[in-house]
Amino acid sequence: MPLFTRPRQLSDTTEGAADEDGAPAPPEGAAGSAPADARPGRFGRRRRRPRAARGVTAGTSVLAGALVLFALLVPNRVERLTFDSFLRLPAEGILLAALLLALPPRPRRITAVAAGVSLGALTVLKLVDMGFYQVLARPFDLVLDWILLDDAADFVRESFGRGGQVLAVVGVIALFLALLVLMTLATVRLTRLMVRHRHAAARTTLVLGVAWITCVTLGVQLTGVPVATKGNAELLGNRVEQVRAGLRDARVFEREAAVDAFAKTPPDRLLTGLRGKDVLFTFIESYGRVAIDDPAMAGPIDAVLKEGTGRLRTAGFAARSGWLTSPVTGAGSWLAHSTFLSGLWIKNQQRYRSLTTSDRITLTRYFRKAGDWRTVGIVPGVRRAWPEGRFFGLDHIYDSEHLGYRGPYFSWTPVPDQFSLEAFERLEHGRKDRRPIMAEIILASSHNPWSPIARMTDWDDLGDGSVFHRIKKEGTDPKEVWKDPEKVRTEYRRAIEYSLRSLTGWVERYGDEDTVLVFLGDHQPVPTVTAGSPGKDVPVTIVAKDEKVLDRVAGWGWTEGLKPAPDAPRWGMDAFRDRFMTAYGPQGATTGP
Repeated sequence: MPLFTRPRQLSDTTEGAADEDGAPAPPEGAAGSAPADARPGRFGRRRRRPRAARGVTAGTSVLAGALVLFALLVPNRVERLTFDSFLRLPAEGILLAALLLALPPRPRRITAVAAGVSLGALTVLKLVDMGFYQVLARPFDLVLDWILLDDAADFVRESFGRGGQVLAVVGVIALFLALLVLMTLATVRLTRLMVRHRHAAARTTLVLGVAWITCVTLGVQLTGVPVATKGNAELLGNRVEQVRAGLRDARVFEREAAVDAFAKTPPDRLLTGLRGKDVLFTFIESYGRVAIDDPAMAGPIDAVLKEGTGRLRTAGFAARSGWLTSPVTGAGSWLAHSTFLSGLWIKNQQRYRSLTTSDRITLTRYFRKAGDWRTVGIVPGVRRAWPEGRFFGLDHIYDSEHLGYRGPYFSWTPVPDQFSLEAFERLEHGRKDRRPIMAEIILASSHNPWSPIARMTDWDDLGDGSVFHRIKKEGTDPKEVWKDPEKVRTEYRRAIEYSLRSLTGWVERYGDEDTVLVFLGDHQPVPTVTAGSPGKDVPVTIVAKDEKVLDRVAGWGWTEGLKPAPDAPRWGMDAFRDRFMTAYGPQGATTGP
């Protein structure tokens, strides 16, 4: 009997006590191990420390499990970030656990590290998606959106200063590295724990696998959320398809860009219905349909549009309005501008780069090709070299540094709209003995974050813009405004009101028989303002004093005045160029196309 007793004791002692590679731990009393009853140190301090160490170990393991579970279950949209979203069974976690238990020691360690890094990167992608959904109402594009991160850094600097930009960039980099490191450490720790308790881990994994299959089969849900999920696999699958679609899109766009109905039209046959007119294409930043349709904004905005319609009518002007569907929402103004002017659907940066390096003729370039217009751009949002300006066919570009403005920035906005329009009058429109002008004008005061906002002042008092220092001090603080979505929506509405008043005030003051104004929103504002609405419609309006100008678009069915009716025609923004050129070409009928 004694011969068989010792092995049985050794087996009982070491069962379930393996190291991370599954090797049995040394038996009690072996060399290098302390006796179980050793109690060195005064008052038994050493005896108490193992208890504390075990508590720390258990707490660390719990935190590691929570971190990995967070990575597997956290959604990529803020509105889905609820407690219920974490009460689910992730298929990816169950499969990963089974794989780690099945692998031999060395491949297991490599797989655990790779899985940890992947989970960290996946978590970063989900967090980036949250930001993109909050601003652009879409996920991050792994191929095309990297340039937007630089734009985001510039936006933070221009809105919150250089210090705010540095803190934001450092914080993002630190978070990225921390997630990669902590997720890797957490995955490795859980792997060791599973191996140390292999039998329990295997049974638990099997039970969870059966539970996942059962929940999928029966469609089990908790407060409307499926209990069994494979969301990470679906997310990654969508991203792979997104990359493939991006690669295919380059070829599709090349074919679309090759078709231009007016490319071979002689210059003297272009835009004949507008000869002798000053034609102004004006974009109002973030002027979307929500400003007109949202019940909380509709009243004040409707009052501004009615007032503008009445004042312009008194000055002899008439207007027609409709709807256009923008390719973007929340941000990406240059994509909307390019779509409107090129007649092509410019929905991403890849298409924008392809367009601006092509020989496609934009609406503005057709005015230049016709030879009767001086083409200029008033682009206060441009603060550095803009080589694409040449592609759009502009003879001269006035950026924020060349408008004569000496006032303050209003968060992102370098120049208030009223001053930009007065500068256009001073630099181009008000000059004597000039040629007709075709101008592209960007009004940026309604650009996010809409705080502080400029307000209207007497046109004669604008001077060099110094008057706006006092106006800015009276404005709101963006950091305070953005703590409350309702305050954000209020400031957005006020910004749109200011832009509309600036534009209609300029037409009333400086417009004449030869003025033709086309103004539109470039895209809807961010989801904070739209309450998550996926709509991309923006208002578009044509204003003119010459009745013949509006007679040419009578067949479009647009609404009289500055406010389009809810059921007014709605076109894709890419359709405007060809419709406009047809209406004002030699074949343009008085009833429109």
